Amino acid sequence: MGNENQEMPENYSEVVDADDKKSLVFNEKATEGQTGNLPSASCNFINSITGSGIIGLPYSMRQAGFPLGTLLLFLVAYITDYSVILLIKGGNLSGTNTYQSLMNRAFGMAGYVILSFLQFLYPFIAMVSCNIISGDTLTKVFQRIPGVGPESILAERHLVIMLTTILLVLPLSLCRNIVNFGKVSFSSLVLTIAILVIVVIRVVTLGPHIPSTDNAWNFAQPNAIQAIGVMTFGYTQGDLFENYCKDDNLITAGRFLYAITIIFTFPIECFVTREVIANLFFGGTLSTIFHVVVTVCIIAAVTGIALAFDCLGIVLELNGVVAAIPLVFIIPTACYLKLSEESWYHWDSIQSFMILITGILVMIVGFVMVIMFPQGCSHGKEMFYCMPSNSSIYNLTGSVNETVS
Repeated sequence: MGNENQEMPENYSEVVDADDKKSLVFNEKATEGQTGNLPSASCNFINSITGSGIIGLPYSMRQAGFPLGTLLLFLVAYITDYSVILLIKGGNLSGTNTYQSLMNRAFGMAGYVILSFLQFLYPFIAMVSCNIISGDTLTKVFQRIPGVGPESILAERHLVIMLTTILLVLPLSLCRNIVNFGKVSFSSLVLTIAILVIVVIRVVTLGPHIPSTDNAWNFAQPNAIQAIGVMTFGYTQGDLFENYCKDDNLITAGRFLYAITIIFTFPIECFVTREVIANLFFGGTLSTIFHVVVTVCIIAAVTGIALAFDCLGIVLELNGVVAAIPLVFIIPTACYLKLSEESWYHWDSIQSFMILITGILVMIVGFVMVIMFPQGCSHGKEMFYCMPSNSSIYNLTGSVNETVS
């Protein structure tokens, strides 16, 4: 491996395969005394999935309509599973064992670059959503501290995002070895379960007192296309915790736990974006200096966007239609159809073609709808049922808060 950077392979695919394999092999010096194992990798993988996405799932259900949203959820799960199967079949047909090398074998260097861009874009936008969530949640948590009001410096989301980024996110993201995140990811999963318990409690105690939404049980809503990209109806906002009252102590605890899980998720997404850059421009390996420089540049760009834009729902929709749909619907099916020698009427070919066309239509229509018909964003505003004038809800949350206290 010592001569890989000194000799240029004749075929570009050799470079791709070499870079992909190097990214899967741990640096012996960096991992001395450490071993990667299945539980650690599983925790990292699940933690990356249950980051900002899980908090926006109710938002996608609202956008699609609850009945249709439920069906779409199962449909997207099936297509995702089928796409993974197609990737494996495509790898067998092409003699490759990574997504990047499969795309390169099917569509050449242009395909490899397009895939790398999408693999960079998806976690990059996810990091933006992480920063938006941390700013939204922690400002509300800090305002529950005695003496900290809406005008306090700790209630300023821009400052909160900057502080969490500099003090917590950046140091964690500078870690070179993803194995080190195993225990952190496990802790994040435990906190996610606690958050789920809190939300379920509030479904029971708060849900019956909230007025029903007009057309809440309609089979479908006009924004179903956007919901496919994002995957509780009602007055649901992009960030689930935006639907609860600021003076709810139980929810405040949930917000704090969720902010921690988001901070733990951010470095894993950063690791992916950094690896894509390393493979594209640095031969798969970053020196210590470039490791720091690239990491700081990524986080600076993410933070700048999060400071300028604070509507989580639109961010989730864009990430879905621009990055997730091509990665899950379009590219795996296109690779399989390009490499497969099966007849066009073979069931795998028919399914692949249908998913490919559906993915292209969803991406185009979804992107147009996000741009031309953006959904309103009530960031930082109390929901109407939290106002003092709504005595039944206000008294309910107040009595619960006293019990929790």
